[in-house]
Amino acid sequence: MAKHILLYGLVALSVCCFVFAFEPSPLQDFCVADPSNSARVNGLACKNPMSVSVDDFSFSGLHLPGNTSNPVGSRVTPVTVAQLPGLNTLGISMVRIDYAPWGISPPQTHPRATEIITVLEGSLQVGFVTSNPDNSHITKVLQKGDMFVFPVGLVHYQRNVGNVNTVAIAAFSSQNPGVITIANAVFGSKPDIANDILAKAFQVDKSIVDQLQATF
Repeated sequence: MAKHILLYGLVALSVCCFVFAFEPSPLQDFCVADPSNSARVNGLACKNPMSVSVDDFSFSGLHLPGNTSNPVGSRVTPVTVAQLPGLNTLGISMVRIDYAPWGISPPQTHPRATEIITVLEGSLQVGFVTSNPDNSHITKVLQKGDMFVFPVGLVHYQRNVGNVNTVAIAAFSSQNPGVITIANAVFGSKPDIANDILAKAFQVDKSIVDQLQATF
């Protein structure tokens, strides 16, 4: 009986540790980020509470449209711990995303967060792909007021499917979700991934890989 209790206790502890593996619960009221502190921790060091101000907990600018004049036709306005120091240790962040007509947020993944997106204006095709071996493509067109969730770590994308600008707000389960844009990571790494590796991986000629790497 004692062994069973110990086993159950260890299982419960491991589950608890897994649940809080990404960002642990804060141990104080707040831990406003101090980017000037050189201490290396999993996150940012805390400011002295006596030097904290109300500005550490506020951000202005999400009402402003982003400039979508770029090759993908979208612009992200982030509100992570880098822009809002009061987010440090709280495990949340947000972004505003503006899309030109038929603009995209290219295939990407967030290594440290689940994302939930809400369409404020326009219409937006969203989708993600499940992990190997199924690689199921889950996709839907969202309208104003619709929401969609992208599970942590999965490759996903968005595309404005209208002839007017689209605006969305997305929230993340991390103060610093990170982003890996697939094309940039694969074809724009520094130094380059060897073209014979990519040619074999994508089943294309090396010359095509060279063209793609030159683009990024």
